[in-house]
Amino acid sequence: PELFRVAILGVPFVDVACTMTDSTIPLTSGEWVEWGNPNEEKYHDYMMGYSPMNNVQTGKTYPACWLTGGLHDPRVAYWEPAKFTAALRHANPENEHPICMKLDLSAGHFSASDRYKYYRE
Repeated sequence: PELFRVAILGVPFVDVACTMTDSTIPLTSGEWVEWGNPNEEKYHDYMMGYSPMNNVQTGKTYPACWLTGGLHDPRVAYWEPAKFTAALRHANPENEHPICMKLDLSAGHFSASDRYKYYRE
């Protein structure tokens, strides 16, 4: 956190252990071959070590953050950036840098299909 002034997290996959444990979410159980099955202790412990959600530090000053998500994203669920935004804000309520999130209610993983929407925003 001390190395940067701003972080832009576009549809961040930040709750790794929790998401990968739920085999009902699309793409999770198929990824166990590559990532490991977090329902097994050795893989769970490994994921907990690098999962951003599980490594937010209380009292730490984080850089200004801009997180984005799409309500209809089948790859990174909208609650990932929402939970991470809340975790960062809760970890240090006195943080002088803003932690902001934009949730697009009409978008999927690659934003809306309107190619000019990005420019208008």
